[in-house]
Amino acid sequence: MASLLYLDECESTNDEILHLLPSYHNALNAVYTFKQTKGKGQYGNSWQSSENMNVAFTMAVPSLLIKLQDHLFNFHTASILAEFLAIMTKTKVDIKWPNDLIIKNKKIAGLLTEQKKIGGSFYFIIGIGLNVLQENFENLPKAGSLLTQTGFKFNLNEFTEALNKYLSDHLTIEISELELLSKINALLFRKDQISVFDIDQVRQNGIIREVDKEGFLWVELENKGLQKFYHKEIELLY
Repeated sequence: MASLLYLDECESTNDEILHLLPSYHNALNAVYTFKQTKGKGQYGNSWQSSENMNVAFTMAVPSLLIKLQDHLFNFHTASILAEFLAIMTKTKVDIKWPNDLIIKNKKIAGLLTEQKKIGGSFYFIIGIGLNVLQENFENLPKAGSLLTQTGFKFNLNEFTEALNKYLSDHLTIEISELELLSKINALLFRKDQISVFDIDQVRQNGIIREVDKEGFLWVELENKGLQKFYHKEIELLY
C-alpha cells in the first residue's frame, strides 16, 4: 500500500509530493490535506476547497507499473475512484468526460493526472479533489459533496485512509484497453441521453455515444450527425 503523509496545510498536494519522490523510487506514495490553498484543476484551472470539509489527495505511481497510455490511465483512475465512492456511499457514481465524478447530477470530485520525471524515474501524479462534508456551494451551482448528495457524513482521516488503500490495491492491476473502455462507457455521464452542448459558443442538442481508445468523445449532434471531440472542444451543459 502507498505510504500516506498528512499535511496540515499546503498550496497543492500535486506540488508537495514531488519533494518526496527522489527518496522513494518505484514505490507508491501519497499525500493529503484538508486545507489546500492553491489546488490545481485540469488545463490550469483552480480547484476550490473549503477547509476541513474536503480532501485534497495526490498519489504518485511509478510509470513502469502501468501498461496503459496516459489518457487511458486517467480513465482507469476515474473508474476506480468511481467504484470506491459507489462502495462507500451505496450510490451510483457517473464519470463526466474526461475527469469529473458526478453523483445525482452534481460534481463531487475532479482528477488531474500528470506525468513527471523525478530523480531519473517517471511517475504518474494523480491529484484528486473530493468534496466530502461541504454543504454550501452558493457560487458553484453544479457542485455537491458526498454529504449533500448521499447523506453520508464521513470522518475525513478514515475516509482518506480507505481511499489510499483502495487506489493502492487497484491502480496497478493490469487491465486491457477493451475492458477499460467498456467500464468507462458504462459509467459515462448522460450517455445516450439528449443533452445540450456548447461548441464554439453555440448551443446545440446532441447525444453522447461513447469514449474511444484515443480519448475522444463521440457525440451525435442534432444537425451535424456523429462527431468526435477532444478536451475543451465541447462543453456539456447540465
